[in-house]
Amino acid sequence: MLQTLREHFGFDALRAGQEPVIRALLDGRPALAVFPTGGGKSLCYQLPALLLDGLTLVISPLIALMKDQVDALTAKGVAAARLDSTLGADELRGLYEKLETGAIKLLYIAPERLANEAFRKRVKQLDIAMVAIDEAHCISEWGHNFRPDYLKLAKFCRSLKITRVLALTATATPKVAREIRRHFRIAAADHIQLSFHRPNLDLRVTPCEAAERKAILLDRLALIDGAAVVYVTRQETAEEVATFLAKQGVSARAYHAGLPDDFRAGAQSAFMAGETRVIVATIAFGMGIDKADIRGVIHYNLPKSLENHTQEIGRAGRDGLPAVCEMLACGDDLTVLENFIYSDTPSPRALGNLIDRVLRLGDTFDVSVYDLSVTCDIRTSVISTLLAYLETDGILEATGSFYGNYRLKLLRGTEQLLAGLAKNHRSFTAKLLEHGKPGRAWLGFEPTALAHELGVPRAKIVATLGALEAAGDAVLSLSGVRQGYRMKKDPGKLHDLADHYAQIFQRREQADLARLNQVLGIASHRGCLTGYLTKHFGESLPSPCGHCDRCRGLPANPIKRPAARKPTDGEWRSACALVRENHGELATPRQLARFLCGMSSPASTRARLGRHAAFGMFSDLPFADVLAMAEAL
Repeated sequence: MLQTLREHFGFDALRAGQEPVIRALLDGRPALAVFPTGGGKSLCYQLPALLLDGLTLVISPLIALMKDQVDALTAKGVAAARLDSTLGADELRGLYEKLETGAIKLLYIAPERLANEAFRKRVKQLDIAMVAIDEAHCISEWGHNFRPDYLKLAKFCRSLKITRVLALTATATPKVAREIRRHFRIAAADHIQLSFHRPNLDLRVTPCEAAERKAILLDRLALIDGAAVVYVTRQETAEEVATFLAKQGVSARAYHAGLPDDFRAGAQSAFMAGETRVIVATIAFGMGIDKADIRGVIHYNLPKSLENHTQEIGRAGRDGLPAVCEMLACGDDLTVLENFIYSDTPSPRALGNLIDRVLRLGDTFDVSVYDLSVTCDIRTSVISTLLAYLETDGILEATGSFYGNYRLKLLRGTEQLLAGLAKNHRSFTAKLLEHGKPGRAWLGFEPTALAHELGVPRAKIVATLGALEAAGDAVLSLSGVRQGYRMKKDPGKLHDLADHYAQIFQRREQADLARLNQVLGIASHRGCLTGYLTKHFGESLPSPCGHCDRCRGLPANPIKRPAARKPTDGEWRSACALVRENHGELATPRQLARFLCGMSSPASTRARLGRHAAFGMFSDLPFADVLAMAEAL
């Protein structure tokens, strides 16, 4: 073991916690590693992957993270690869050939890959030695950052009779850890958890008013000698704060999911290289960021949970040198954060409509999550969660994802193109081209519908279109991802099923609100702030940390929620006028309330109602109050 460790990773010894995890895996048992950010989780599966015969599957949530891990491993001489949507056809073929010959030791995939039936069948033919699941807290419905596809992982491992499973996370509360252990049948003795106490992190909480927050931020950054990350809630806040800092002479750039890919990549590269000192970012920034010398992490807005807070401050001071982690605790943030939570919860009526649409499609069917989202006016993340529930409850089984829309741009004349084909392909290709819907420069095809119309397998249509591109006769553009399913059992009364899932979503809403309240608790906590955080993760410090605001003698100062204002007469008239406009996308009180609070929905976004003067008019009001108003209008 130590020889392999030295040869491939350049270490002479393992770090704390790594050996018991690795021993459990080598002995064939599943394990859970709860290590703080930067605690050395990756080595816990990378080293045993080299010591075991067979392939190690690594489930990772981000393509960028997978790429970084694979690049680092291949540089060390480890046979690692990733399977993701960026691979071309030739790369894919080469990858599968290597997998079949056993030339790859670690394969990184996203959890969504397991929804592909063809991939599941192919994996069953491989010698799988181990499965490593990064960000394993995503499996828990009651933890932060829940991802529905993680729910299917335990069933997948059992179907392949894989017992050697490693679940990894930096942010699992005792409740979430128990849930992970239950899913993967991990013994308590094989749950290895390191301390969340980072002695070099100086924790601070500064309650403040919204009007003074920028000035405080500027002062704090002037005291930080080195790189800093400023976390905000909204994309527009990231732009606003980064612009403010730049005008004040601070080297700062914004980073959020709404930026073009090249802008985001440029901002990240400049920060990593030290060309930009401060990155102002939403939670889109951070996972996989391995910059050791970050000297400060400042939460300009309140984080959604203590888990998010802990994960984000964990990016500071990875070199072991002192770093400042400060929360600018402003009560004005509460309304926005709570409204985000409420806006994610589907109404029972919308949920019933969704279930009715999906479960009346027949024994075998396919759906577009995007189309369902717009039709039922429910966020795509919620629809994906419901479909995952239907799978884990044994009602549906995923058969694979595919593109619903194909566009073909011919590079040669039809007669010339057909003349170059073999006789047995010429007739069908001609018929297929006749059924293409003509556009300005492209022919449009919907292979599933065409398969029924022409009485041929869908695969034949797709293969024919692909062959034209492969021969250089055309350019192919694919869009509209669809997911196939088959019904596994009778779902029973759909109304009862909808009520059941509506209750689950309501409980999740309450759990999210409770997590936000735990964030408020840190400001009013009279004891050690580090102890408050570690207790949340099931760890009791033997004594106060000595390096936080409370240990320095600064008193607790609870976050004050601003008094709710009343709508003006003009706002009432605007809201009434909006109702009289009879927008179908705002037909229910909940739809109207979300819109007035500035929370876009799939239907209102498609209708481009975000430009309406009334959008976000009540963004500073509690959602419950706005919903009551919407019900009265």
